[in-house]
Amino acid sequence: MNLTNEEKIILLDIARRSIKEELVDNAKFGFEKNYSQNLKKKFGVFVTLTIEDELRGCIGYILGFKPLFELIYDAAKKAAFEDPRFVPLSEEEFDQIEIEISVLTSPKEIKSIQEIEIGKHGLIIEKGVFHGLLLPQVATKYNWNKEQFLEHTCLKAGLNKNDWKDPKTKIQTFSAEIFSEKEIIKEK
Repeated sequence: MNLTNEEKIILLDIARRSIKEELVDNAKFGFEKNYSQNLKKKFGVFVTLTIEDELRGCIGYILGFKPLFELIYDAAKKAAFEDPRFVPLSEEEFDQIEIEISVLTSPKEIKSIQEIEIGKHGLIIEKGVFHGLLLPQVATKYNWNKEQFLEHTCLKAGLNKNDWKDPKTKIQTFSAEIFSEKEIIKEK
């Protein structure tokens, strides 16, 4: 993807403004008409919200079905207000959240777990109607090896932790360009 720093700042701003729009009565902001071509491409995205390094919401889309800037807008709102693991974000919490964005490559089915690279790949596991996804940074954060990463992705899917070994289970990897407000502020 290779987003520029300026493009990352724009996407982080869109994410933060979309959340604020929901918290402030009658607040609406329009999109610019002259975004770069990169921001108009269709990529999967996840927006992760944390407060003091603790997860506060994470929602995304595996595949891009509308321009990146629009998908970021939607995912940020959903992460703040529709993640079923959390109550909707309050006005009091707004200034405390840290926003992280992951822009995803297209998923690729793997034939062997040897293809998985911790720190580079995220995982998608599917078996029957069950599916789960973990972003690349999750395995790094918890210092998991490949087997632990596979087990936790199975658990996220609602499967038995060893279902990744079942030949009927489909395993896919993807990469992500990951950036956060904390990272961008450090670079300034």
